Amino acid sequence: MNELIIELTEISPQEFFGQQNENIELLKKYFPKLKIVARGSKIKVYGDEALLEEFDRRFDMLTAHFAKYNKLDENSIERVLTSNGQEDYSSSKSSGEVLVHGVSGRLIKAQTANQRRLVDACKKDDMVFAIGPAGTGKTYTGVALAVKALKEKQVRRIILTRPAVEAGENLGFLPGDLKEKLDPYMQPLYDALRDMIAPEKLEKYIEDGTIQIAPMAFMRGRTLDNAFVILDEAQNTTHAQMKMFLTRMGKNAKFLLTGDPGQIDLPRRVISGLKEALLILKNVQGISIIYLDDKDVIRHKLVKKVIDAYKNIEHTN
Repeated sequence: MNELIIELTEISPQEFFGQQNENIELLKKYFPKLKIVARGSKIKVYGDEALLEEFDRRFDMLTAHFAKYNKLDENSIERVLTSNGQEDYSSSKSSGEVLVHGVSGRLIKAQTANQRRLVDACKKDDMVFAIGPAGTGKTYTGVALAVKALKEKQVRRIILTRPAVEAGENLGFLPGDLKEKLDPYMQPLYDALRDMIAPEKLEKYIEDGTIQIAPMAFMRGRTLDNAFVILDEAQNTTHAQMKMFLTRMGKNAKFLLTGDPGQIDLPRRVISGLKEALLILKNVQGISIIYLDDKDVIRHKLVKKVIDAYKNIEHTN
């Protein structure tokens, strides 16, 4: 039986291996035909020579990832071990930087390769589409980029909007005035902002209009300049709404549109404005389209399994 011995010298074995060697246990699941033993700062691996070579290559990728981000968890291990190469889980050095120093000292940065590509795209182009399933960090990364732009005085205001389309609920029957009716739809945007801006400051920004959170209907007739504008849940826009929104772009504006074409809540036979826009704008210079997938899911690990389970059903129907 062939043997491979790896010694960790530049990084902490304890942090790399994880609590109770949980990261090593994950490696064993991905390489079931290898015997993997971790003791002290050494890892000994026994098995077929070809598999050992593959393990050595992937282990180098893992240590490089850890050295760069000082973090290794189940999601990042899976991304590295299932990627085709470093370009699939890494990107430019600057895109991995801290975007915002959030509340309670929280460091907010892009955590996956596609999220970092989204950061790069927003630096390069003024209009960016971020497409992917739930939990891939589209909205959260976008809000972080908007807050960063505001703090660095690149823009004067942040405008966050989403279409008020009911997913099986009737808006008219909800209690309260218009703001109270709409706030539940805007909650993911509020949640992201609360992670990044202290409560008193956030309240002040909302009161003086520096940060505006409103349904799409409020965008009509406006020119949005000196602003970072995010259209969330863009898959629920109609053709007319999408065209109206895209033509609101003013000077010194960044537009980020996020959406999941697999979660459309529009009535049947109504074409999604997002799907249409992706087709007709895909070759327009100055517009980037970034696709995120289940490898970018950073919520609870079960979210990824749920996405996979539904994907199997949808592909068979």
